[in-house]
Amino acid sequence: MTVDLVVRNGTVVTPAGASIDAGLAIEDGTIVAVGQSDQLPEAARTLDAAGNVIVPGIVDCHIHNREPGLEYKEDWESATRAAAAGGVSTVVGMPNTDPVIDRPEHLELKFDRGEASAHVDFQSFVVVTSENLERISALDEAGALGYKIFLGSTVGDVPPPNDGEIIEAMERIRETGKRLGFHEENGEIVDYTTEQFKTDGKNRPIDFARSRPVIAEREAIERMCTFAEETGAKIHMYHVSSGSGAEAVARGKDRGIDVTAETCPHYLWFTEDVLREKGNVARIQPPIRNADERDRLWAALENGAIDSIATDHAPHTAEEKLVDDPFGNTWDAISGFVGLETEIPVMLSFVADGRLTLEEWVYHHSVRPAQIWGMYPQKGSLQVGTDADVTIVDPDLEWTLEDPSELHSKHPVTPFEGESFTGKAVTTIVRGEVVYDDGEVVGEAGFGTRVDVD
Repeated sequence: MTVDLVVRNGTVVTPAGASIDAGLAIEDGTIVAVGQSDQLPEAARTLDAAGNVIVPGIVDCHIHNREPGLEYKEDWESATRAAAAGGVSTVVGMPNTDPVIDRPEHLELKFDRGEASAHVDFQSFVVVTSENLERISALDEAGALGYKIFLGSTVGDVPPPNDGEIIEAMERIRETGKRLGFHEENGEIVDYTTEQFKTDGKNRPIDFARSRPVIAEREAIERMCTFAEETGAKIHMYHVSSGSGAEAVARGKDRGIDVTAETCPHYLWFTEDVLREKGNVARIQPPIRNADERDRLWAALENGAIDSIATDHAPHTAEEKLVDDPFGNTWDAISGFVGLETEIPVMLSFVADGRLTLEEWVYHHSVRPAQIWGMYPQKGSLQVGTDADVTIVDPDLEWTLEDPSELHSKHPVTPFEGESFTGKAVTTIVRGEVVYDDGEVVGEAGFGTRVDVD
């Protein structure tokens, strides 16, 4: 038997453990064998992992690819090119585009654009507002991965439903069997505090962080957990930034609520001091928190309150980020920065520091996100019969991000500029095709395809 591709001579890591001098065989885009290198079949092409670590393809379920409508910031092609270069084999786009993804025809437009130009596989969330409760079932039938409500102000100014409408949305979404996620900041608290800060002339980058207090995040999580407890809906908390928020998630889990949560590499890596050091480049919402909140967030990741890792990859132009005047009036800047090419290096650096094992990293960054959003085991596993999505990393490579312009997004503004890492993706395989290898994106735009979900 000869297969299409064999990957040999690596350490295969899944949450179940590690296997040295191992690899896998791929035929027609599907994994047909996983085992010791000398037991794998012959292949038309062999890829030597050279002792590096082979893991299930990394799944990032929170990116802003900006298409349709905001392609000047990013698009499916550039975002997924960055994903391929970063070792990410599946991405999920957010719905705050132009038009917003709030009806089946808009979702179909987003899918069509992805099919035309994506380098890796993809899906999309749809937004729930006061205006589209009646479309929830139709959006499910159109193939949405899940639903999102923006509870607080965000890029795109998508207005939140009121609490009664949220409860109705949960009831409708429960019937689809899919999950509803939240940008979980209490908008009334944030809007009130922001106006106070502006009136008082507090306009430094650190003031932006203080204008979105932790209580806004914690209260939103507690409230949505209460609604989910009442309705039986499955819910998710995106980009949890604080230990206080994560502890609220844990309380919900303890009450038997089906609530999951993600955090982002920047919340685990930085403290709010980065806003003093790098200014508005590090401005994001919810904001990066103080050291105590970061420590408690780490504890939540370790004890299972935080399920998964995602980036909230959110490109903006240098002008929008005030790159030429990073400590200028923060209210003139915009929130968000890129993350697809730094997420693996950040997490592998934590592995190198002993904060996580490789097995734990794979669980949080591949297996668990795929499970949460109904893509597992087709994505997020190395099981025979599943999509041959594979990320190969060099866990010992020491490097520094000296020149963000070498990243693949249209506008690679990032607070990780100048940061040093241990570990990096060296090869990305999507459904059996090598899309990134040896420092180059080698896959073709349009190879990526929509992930089908029930």
